[in-house]
Amino acid sequence: MNSVGSSENKRQKGNRGEQTAVEHLLSGGYSIICRQYRSKTGEIDIVARDSDGTLVFIEVKSSAGNFCGSPLYRVTPQKQRKLARMALQYITEHKISGTPCRFDVIAVVGNKIDHLKNAFLV
Repeated sequence: MNSVGSSENKRQKGNRGEQTAVEHLLSGGYSIICRQYRSKTGEIDIVARDSDGTLVFIEVKSSAGNFCGSPLYRVTPQKQRKLARMALQYITEHKISGTPCRFDVIAVVGNKIDHLKNAFLV
């Protein structure tokens, strides 16, 4: 398989994981504001609002299994800083400063979902 095919396959798997995360969030009372918010800096998988009004920036990590540990651990400090920059850009672009915010990570491993709220602070 060439690199384009494998890239598309990886993207499809990521989209499936994100869809599973969206369904989990909706069943938990969240409203989805946007998916795959992109800019030159990068991408935020999901922007949602919790039932208490908190704006939540969510990174989704998918894996077929835990053979290399939980996907939650793949959100490195470097990735956290990147997500924080993206969140600031989102807040500025949408003129919503002063809104309570947090960062969550959702790991989708097979049919299991781990939702880590307040996964990191910035």
